[in-house]
Formats: sequence, C-alpha cells, structure tokens
Amino acid sequence: MNLGIHVTQTKLLDVLLHVAVARPVFIWGAPGIGKSSLVQSFARQVGLPCVSLLGSQLAPEDIIGVPQIVEGKSRFCPPGMIAREEPYCLFLDESNACSQEVQKSFYSLIHERRVGDYHLPEGSIVIGAGNRAQDSAIVKPMSSALINRMFHVQLNVSYQEWMSWAYENGIHPYVLQFLEVRPDYLWSQPPKTEEPFSTPRSWHMLSDILYEYGEAIDNETVGILARGCLTPQHAAQFQAFHKNIQGKYQLNRILEGEATFPSAPEDRDILYFLADSFRAQIRKELPADKSQVTDQHKRFAHRAKALLKELSMISLEMAQMVVAKHEEGNALPSWFVVEVVRDLPRLAAERRDG
Repeated sequence: MNLGIHVTQTKLLDVLLHVAVARPVFIWGAPGIGKSSLVQSFARQVGLPCVSLLGSQLAPEDIIGVPQIVEGKSRFCPPGMIAREEPYCLFLDESNACSQEVQKSFYSLIHERRVGDYHLPEGSIVIGAGNRAQDSAIVKPMSSALINRMFHVQLNVSYQEWMSWAYENGIHPYVLQFLEVRPDYLWSQPPKTEEPFSTPRSWHMLSDILYEYGEAIDNETVGILARGCLTPQHAAQFQAFHKNIQGKYQLNRILEGEATFPSAPEDRDILYFLADSFRAQIRKELPADKSQVTDQHKRFAHRAKALLKELSMISLEMAQMVVAKHEEGNALPSWFVVEVVRDLPRLAAERRDG
C-alpha cells in the first residue's frame, strides 16, 4: 500500500478525531514510528478505553467467539475483550499480518461493528494498523473487500514533532543532543538482513537503557547499548558522539573557531563523527537554491570552506566524504559544491606558499 500522500503524527490525530468517529480507519506505516502509541493517545483524548488485539496472534474464534447452544439454537459468544457494555476504541494492530480466515472475521466487525448477534456499543471506534510489505515485516495481502471497508492513511515520521514530544517526555539528554546534530538518523529504512535499525521506538529504547545505567556509564558500554538498538552506522556515530562530549572536540566550538579538528590517530573515530556531523550541518544551514542565499549564508559558506581546507590537511578522505555525493536527497547544495571545487585548490596552494 502506497497512498502517495503521507501525514505526520499531529495530522494523524486530527484525521482520527474527524474520521474515526464516523468510519473505521486503517493506519499504514513503517515499524517503530509510533502507530500504536498514537492510537492509544487518540483514545485517551476522546475518553475511551483502548482494547488492542494483535492480528499476528489471532485465530478466527478470537474475534467471532465459540458456538453455544441456547434454547436449541446455536449462537456464537464473542470473547469478553470485545463484548463490552460501554463504548470503547477497538485497535486491531498488525491486522494485515493475520491469516485470510482472520481477515474474513473482521468483515462484519469493521463494516457493521457487529460480531454475530453482538453489536459494539454506540460511540465505539474501530481502528486498524499495519506495516507495509516493503518494510521486511510479516504482512499478508489484504483482501479488496477488507480494504474497501476502511478509510486509509499513511503515517510518516516528523523529526520536529518527535523531538518536541521527546523533550516533553524526558528522553535521555545524550539522545536529544545527538539527534539535534543528526536529525537524519531518527529513522532508517528497515534492512533486508536481520539487524537492528533506527526508529523513534529504538531511540526511546536506548534512552530508557541509558537511564538505567546512570551517569557513570563508560564509552565501551555506550557502544554495546547503541549497537543493540540502532542501525550499525548510527550506533558507531552515537558512540563516537559520546566519546566526543567527554572530551574537548565539539562541532559548535570548531565552527566558532574555538577548537580544531582532532588529528591524533586514536581520535579517528571522533574525527569521522565530526566530519559526518559537519556535512549534516552544511546541509542544514545552506539553502539548496542559490537565489535564497543571504549574507549570513555566505559567511557560513566561507567558514565551511576554510574548515574543509583544514580537514583535508588532516585527512583528505574525510574532507572528500563531506563533499561527496551521497544517496539521492542527501546532497550538499550544488552551488556550494561548485564553490568548493573552484576555491579549495587555490586555498590549498596559498597554504603551501605560506
């Protein structure tokens, strides 16, 4: 399922408040981006208890119940979790991971809010959610009849909204400081191999673990913890970040001219982190369109080129990594790259002449 238009966390809550009260809603999205927690938050906002059923663990009888003979006639008795007297929010999580038989048991529940002779109380809400096939998750094709019974919306991660939530909810300072420098590391595409990968959920997990260890945690342990939660590259960068904040090399101080890039061989991991963060800072500060460049942008670009020259004197490989073309959508502004190609050889010659 790819709807073409995605919504953020805040917009999803707005959609649920207006749509879910009238029609069942299905939320599509990658693992770990907060689908379940958003549904629970929505239920709290509307004052309803949230009953969650995990589709990947359901059998048909978990929905329609078991038959019973009543006055000589068979009658299905739905399970107590569903057959409630007061209105509630029924959340069918991972509902596209269940079997076709279970999907069929959803038909009347979703369309008519009914299971056998039992009808959900007036004011109840039905919401489903699931991962996408491209996320390497356990999913099964959803029948067209089931798709047509629901309103569909696709959730994407919003860095700004998640960071606002993270500050309000006490996410560990190390996680907050790191993601301020590397916002592009909040979420990564699920890998094809079996390894951890970065999502808002995994950063939250790392935050909880860091709190458990306390302030006396050493850098080696930070590396172990990060590799147990995050994309391997992100974990290595987070460990280098932790090592960096314990020392004297911080990117903001380097940008301000109060410090220089580390040159000692034992600090190569810190140098890599700083170079990678430097690239991210250039992308953050400079506009893609040269017509939008202000005097402030020009000053930053001038400082960035000077730092690139200094970095190339320590490690040409690292300097090349900063300006190299990475994956699509992650490139430096083309006008800045043109200036680097034009100016850096001249600046390097002046350095040699001096």
